[in-house]
Amino acid sequence: MTVTTKKEWYLEYDITINRPGLLGDVSSLLGMMGINIVTINGIEEGRRGLLIKTDNLEKVKRFESIVHEIDDITITKLREPELRDRLAVRHGRYIEQDATDKKTFRFEREDLGLLVDFMAELFKENEHKLIGIRGMPRVGKTESIVAASVCAHKRWLFISSTLIKQTVRSSLIKGEYDADHVYIIDGAVTARESNQKHQDLVKEVMKLPSIKVVEHPDLFVETSEYEMRDFDYIIELRENKDQEIQYDEMKKHTVKSKNNLSFGNDEFGDGFGGGFGFFE
Repeated sequence: MTVTTKKEWYLEYDITINRPGLLGDVSSLLGMMGINIVTINGIEEGRRGLLIKTDNLEKVKRFESIVHEIDDITITKLREPELRDRLAVRHGRYIEQDATDKKTFRFEREDLGLLVDFMAELFKENEHKLIGIRGMPRVGKTESIVAASVCAHKRWLFISSTLIKQTVRSSLIKGEYDADHVYIIDGAVTARESNQKHQDLVKEVMKLPSIKVVEHPDLFVETSEYEMRDFDYIIELRENKDQEIQYDEMKKHTVKSKNNLSFGNDEFGDGFGGGFGFFE
């Protein structure tokens, strides 16, 4: 017995005439064409997104041609689903992506659930990725990385961090070398660390075929052999859309640290000295 494999597609349409029963009519038409609806959700105002599944591309094309004759809706996307499409259906809105730099994605603190889901999906792909996450102190960078690791069923390891107290690793034990781990580097801490063993460990970790997440990537590249183009994804996390991520001044301090000047208070860490404070 031959089993036909069904393939998923992402369908998105604008509602031009929002009349009662419109969703039911679209769903019925898909059903008559032999196309199954996997998930459906509103995508911002006046727009719906659907994950659909069918065993024949021609069915999708016939559906598209029929809809072109209908005034009530206008198809805006019909394609194999991308990660952003799946998350849009799941959360009801698209992740904001930079118009010119397609590897940069922007989030606000109220979007932490969406951010965690996004990173978790990246972590699940089980391949080398270098991810940078920008943001001012106490905005939720480290907690989001840890939460995404949990969602992806990955073990996370801090190479450098200030989550509970300052952590600067100079070595890993045998069981900590694993392609299934998420390695977390605080770029500000590493940039000002003079311990050569720590710097050697960072270089070693960066070569591992695994997920690496670097907080404050701009500071990290300022004092290392790596460049921003080496990053596969850049995530920006703000308290609100108007908050500026002020890295120019932070870069000056990081360069000074290479001359062993004191920073005083830890202005680069997320400043959680006493505990995790997840998403507070």
